[in-house]
Amino acid sequence: MFNAISNKDTWKFIFPILINFTMSIGAYFLAIRLIPKIKNMFIKANLYGIDMNKKSGDKVPEALGVVTGCLFLITLFLFIPIPFTNYIFSDINFPHSEFMEFLAALLSICCMLLLGFADDVLDLRWRHKLLLPTIASLPLLMVYYINFNSTLIIVPKPLRPWFGFSVDLWIFYYLYMGMLAVFCTNAINILAGINGLEVGQSLVISMSILLFNIIELSGDLWKAHQFSLYFMLPYISTSLGLLKFNWYPAQVFVGDTFCYLSGMTFAVVGIIGHFSKTTLLFFIPQIINFLYSVPQLFHFIPCPRHRLPKYNKVTDKLEISNTVFNKKDIGFIGKLIIWIFRKLYIIKWQEDKEGVISCNNFTLINFVLIKIGPMKESSLTVTLLLIQVVSSLLAFIIRYPLASIFYDV
Repeated sequence: MFNAISNKDTWKFIFPILINFTMSIGAYFLAIRLIPKIKNMFIKANLYGIDMNKKSGDKVPEALGVVTGCLFLITLFLFIPIPFTNYIFSDINFPHSEFMEFLAALLSICCMLLLGFADDVLDLRWRHKLLLPTIASLPLLMVYYINFNSTLIIVPKPLRPWFGFSVDLWIFYYLYMGMLAVFCTNAINILAGINGLEVGQSLVISMSILLFNIIELSGDLWKAHQFSLYFMLPYISTSLGLLKFNWYPAQVFVGDTFCYLSGMTFAVVGIIGHFSKTTLLFFIPQIINFLYSVPQLFHFIPCPRHRLPKYNKVTDKLEISNTVFNKKDIGFIGKLIIWIFRKLYIIKWQEDKEGVISCNNFTLINFVLIKIGPMKESSLTVTLLLIQVVSSLLAFIIRYPLASIFYDV
């Protein structure tokens, strides 16, 4: 497995991963002990919400993602000396570039955790939600510029007669990486609203990245994937602890804090690990949800503040939530989108004689409910997570068997 690593260096490679794994287990047990003790503090501070998909109407503490996020960062802070111990106590040149990458990654994640918590407390507007990840990714992009500054991309085989073997994207490559950070943080945030979904989808993505890292450890870029493992192991362990309390019926809500933390963590390992395109492959459901949501996100179709599925107290099931508007109130683009979506049978639509339209909110959650019908909340979460798992399997098929058709791999 470790073809790229000499026998002499095998233990030096395994040792920090074992320490990281052990620390991650400790972080999991700390999370499941700390969350029950601290959740009432959030309610006292008025950081709570009402679960609209339940009959009880109890107060549920909000933004508990900040707790596991802090445990995740503390674990990595304590871990910082471990990968560099061999250099500290020897005459070997210290790898300043790798150390810089580690600190820049932590800085970007820490900034996103802070900004995510600020969003939960202050309820920031959407334009701020787009700006904040861009700012938080700047340390990461600067380190990439100093250490690598490689903006070349390999052109797929069918296009090489026109563009050559590779193309230099120059500043547009940095724009792409900045947009990756923005997309990852917000994509998880807009595919949310039912118990366990935010944490569940993030865990599937992180475990997919973990598996990809393990597979790629035998390659020439094993150091980049080792770096990714350092972040994925504590992230998975702390997120598992959070899922224990966020699963149906949820005792806590994770808040935007967790979504921003997760997205930035995935962007960090994808950019520093040089597998940003593969990272995007693990976001197939989030990409579909974003594209499906575009008409409402850009207000071509009226978008209510909450697009959660509607809870039926009689059946104890979730049903499609709707947006209601007059046909005269939408422009040409909105009418064109509605016509296309109706032809594709991906929306549920009703129109009365006066031109008042009622159609489902454009989210993947509502789309599943259109195709399957009303479901219990726990069953809906499981269904969406199964879609995420199948998408990850598809991503691996695209990354390995199909990639050889278009690239020299």
